[in-house]
This record gives sequence, C-alpha cells and structure tokens, in this order.
Amino acid sequence: MTKINLIDIKRVAVLGSGTMGAGIAGICANAGFEVLLLDLEKTSCDTAVSKLKAAKLTAGKSPMIENHALLDKMTTGSFEHDLDKIADCQWICEAIIEDVKIKRGIFMRIEKLRSDHSILSTNTSGIPLRDIYAGMPMRLQKDIAVTHFFNPVHIMKLVELVAGENTRPEVIATLADFLGESHGKSHGKSHGKSLSKGVVYAKDTVNFIGNRIGCMWMLAGLQLAEKAIIEQGLSIETVDALMSDPMGFPATGLYGLIDLVGLDVMLNVAKNLEVNLPENDFGRKFIHFTDNVRAMVERGQLGRKTGGGFYRLTRHNDGSKTMQVFDIQKQQWRVAEEVELPEHERTLSGLFESDSANARFVKDVMATTLCYSADLVPEIADDIINVDRAMRWGFAWQRGPFELIDELGAQCLIEWVNAHGLAMPKMLQVLIDAGQSTFYRNQGSEFLTTTGSWECVPD
Repeated sequence: MTKINLIDIKRVAVLGSGTMGAGIAGICANAGFEVLLLDLEKTSCDTAVSKLKAAKLTAGKSPMIENHALLDKMTTGSFEHDLDKIADCQWICEAIIEDVKIKRGIFMRIEKLRSDHSILSTNTSGIPLRDIYAGMPMRLQKDIAVTHFFNPVHIMKLVELVAGENTRPEVIATLADFLGESHGKSHGKSHGKSLSKGVVYAKDTVNFIGNRIGCMWMLAGLQLAEKAIIEQGLSIETVDALMSDPMGFPATGLYGLIDLVGLDVMLNVAKNLEVNLPENDFGRKFIHFTDNVRAMVERGQLGRKTGGGFYRLTRHNDGSKTMQVFDIQKQQWRVAEEVELPEHERTLSGLFESDSANARFVKDVMATTLCYSADLVPEIADDIINVDRAMRWGFAWQRGPFELIDELGAQCLIEWVNAHGLAMPKMLQVLIDAGQSTFYRNQGSEFLTTTGSWECVPD
C-alpha cells in the first residue's frame, strides 16, 4: 500500500462569516488553530467574532468557544484588502452563499494567491463539486474537496467529505485526519489537535448523503402526511408523534423539523433536486409541494423564522403561552393537542404489524424512505456504513436506514416492494442474492458490502 503523506494544517482560512462560516471558524479556534476569517466587509467578521464570544454565555452545555483567549488567534479582514493572507494557510474553507457562480468567482481569486499544496474546500449542502471546479486549473482541481458541515457546527457531529474527479488522495486523507476524532494519534502529529467530527465519505452527487435521504424523507413526508390527514383523519400532532420516538427520530418529528428548517429552504432543496436528480430517480415523485403547502409559502408562513409555519407559539399578556397548529384542511389555526399513541404503535415494528390509519401512514413514509436509501448505494456512497453514520450524525436518527431495516426485518420491505410492483432496491437485491437476512451481523461488528461479502465495520 502506498504511503500517503499528510499535510500539517496549522493555520486555517474561512471565507464567509455567516452562520456556517462563523461556526467553522469558531470550532477551529476552539481546537487551538490560528484562524483567518474573511468576508466582503471586515465589520461582518468582527460582528461574527463578537457573537462567538457572546455565545459562550448563553449556549449552556455546548459553548462554541471554551476559552475567549482562543479567539485572540483569530484574524479578521475583507476579501478586497486581506485575501492575500491565505498564502499562509494550509486549509482554505469557503463558506459563502449557495450560488455556484459566486463560489466559482471566489475560487478563481483564491487560486492566484494560495500556496502550493494548500487544501481548498467548499461548505456546500448540495451543489455538485464538479460544477464548482469545472474548467478551472488542474492545480486547483487536485487540491479541492467538499467539507459539508451540519448546523449548528459546534453541536452536530457530521461532516460529509467529498472528493472531485482529480482530487489528490493526500487532500482527502489530510482532511479526514484533521476533521475527525483521531487527528494526531495515528500519524504521529506533535500537536494532536482535531475538530473531533464524525467524517463520512460521500460521492459527488446531488445533496450528497444526509440531505439526499433526509430531505427526501421530509418531502415525501409532506405529501404522504397531508394525504393521510385528509383521507384518514390523522392530525399534524399525530404525524409528529409517529415520526419521532417510534422511529428513533428527534422530538421535532416531521412538521416540527420543517418549521425549524423553513419552507423556503425546503422549496430551494426541491428545486435543486428537480434540476439535478437522475431522470429515473424514484424521489422525483415527491419534489413538488402540494397546493396547501405552496399557499403557505406564498403568504410567508414559512416556519419559526416567520413566527409560524405548521406550528406557532402565542404568548399572552399574563405571561402564559399557547402552542397552536395550522389545520391544513380548514386553513386556520387551532390549539395543539397532546397525542398518546397506543402502546402497540410505539415502535417501528409494531406499526408495521398494525393496520390502523397511523400504521398505514408510517408504512408509506418509512418503506418509501428505507427503500430509497437501499437503492442509493453505491450511487451516493461506497457502503452502507457511510449512509447510516450520515443519518445518525447529521439528522440525529438513533439508527441509520440500514440499521432500521435490520430492526424491522428486510423481508417486510421486500414484500412491500413486490406488492407495489416496484423494482427491487439495489442493496435489498444484494441481500437477496447473498442469501442473507440482515445488513449487519456479529453484534454490528460486520456489515454487508455491495458485492455481498462481509467486512468489519471501520472505526
């Protein structure tokens, strides 16, 4: 095996001082690295640093910066006056607006100023890397990658790492070592500092791993939940009760998470998927909003950022609060109700064994999501490990898609696929051909590969 010499990252440049850029700069400073934070205006960076300092006082158990003295290693500036300072940085992380033309413009400027063998990365949530570096000098193409952090940066564990067609192995190995939890341990580094993230290896496909699956679950959920509400009498509160604890998902459920993300963001995700998804991709049937959801967007009812989406919290003059929910059918607000699920419907397997309206909705959403996930390997990742880790670390699922399939029993999904007359998802077909019944064995220490063989789960 050829030995890969890692690049020793000592100084980091972050371009963009918005939420993501400031967060990346903050965790780098917190790990003890010298940081250069640049934006269009130096004042934007100074404001970001002030917020990092203030965050320590309000963030409770998860402060962004553990010691304010670490921020003394952070230098701020503007693209116009200070971009040449990137020559002293070994890693240059771009975290500006999600616009491919603007990103390409800043990378062309970077390329003229950076040092040989410095690493470039873009923090994009879904723009294909190839669209960013297309037609650019080979020197840049060899040194560029995607480092997709999840928000909030200092809390979420996941970083998706994506190589371009010509990216040097040293670049990916260095970033994985630097970003991950073992930095400085296995390669004899003297400082041993790291960002302590969970790194997954994704491919250069639309929305990578986490957002490809997670956003499709959300978009499919919007359509299927509204159908269940109108035809089966479910409520938004019931949908969220089902899409949380029984699935091992966060308490926000489906609608609560969409309120947190924002319907405007979800609309942009859907538009990006419409442009970039393969023509035969099963997810295409879910990328358009229903008329009711589209009407919410048009009147600015986007979620928490606008004071209400599917939920809103009303504060009264006496200091009390009332949580309200938006009735999709009646197009009006009402007081939210507490939901207690029947005991036999509090697990994924229990719901799949039931035939209630709740169960039929869960089967539609989860069978769709799990089968979609099983059909994306090896398109979006080389193995199921990276997929499961991406969903656990990026969306806070207790179990990833393939772990959920094992819990449910793959035969349930196989029967669902056959009953609906669908093509068998790729990894389910691998499972069938290999004569296996689970994707993991030996207490989860081994996983099924795309060829039907077994390999040890990597650290």
